[in-house]
Amino acid sequence: MTEIRTPRLLLRRWHDDDLSSMAEINADPRVMHWVDDGRVRDLEQTAEDIERWEEEWDDEGYGLFAVELLASGELAGFTGLYVPEFLPEAAADAAIAWRLGAQFWGQGYASEAAQATLEFALQDRGIDRVVSIHRVGDNASENVVRKLGMHLEREVEHPEYGHPLFVHAIDLTEFQA
Repeated sequence: MTEIRTPRLLLRRWHDDDLSSMAEINADPRVMHWVDDGRVRDLEQTAEDIERWEEEWDDEGYGLFAVELLASGELAGFTGLYVPEFLPEAAADAAIAWRLGAQFWGQGYASEAAQATLEFALQDRGIDRVVSIHRVGDNASENVVRKLGMHLEREVEHPEYGHPLFVHAIDLTEFQA
């Protein structure tokens, strides 16, 4: 079982009892504002998401980790890697993503989890290049991307929803520099 420990977090595969906590996060309009078309997701949709994320682990050897606070055992959300099939320009890359409950914002958890995930991708999984895709205007994600040392590669339009997206990237040589 793949797990990563950081000073404050446990990044791990999904457990059955994570569903209700992740569904609460996905049901918060503040959390979902920058995701896809901004619609919240219900319990059934969240269950489908987690099932898909676990399948990606099996298919790709990486996926989205559940992020658990070490101090309390609470599920804070997710971070990890996925294949961005929705965006043809980046579909050949591994993309890093994160989503945390609003009560966990502003405490550095997203940056801590994303940094551990980036190291996992480039050093453990042998992935040569990682991208990050987020909506233009999502300043919190922009801050995380900057802390990861990723550079802006291009701006594209979301093929389904039409809003502008930033694609940032980093490769192994840039990461090691």
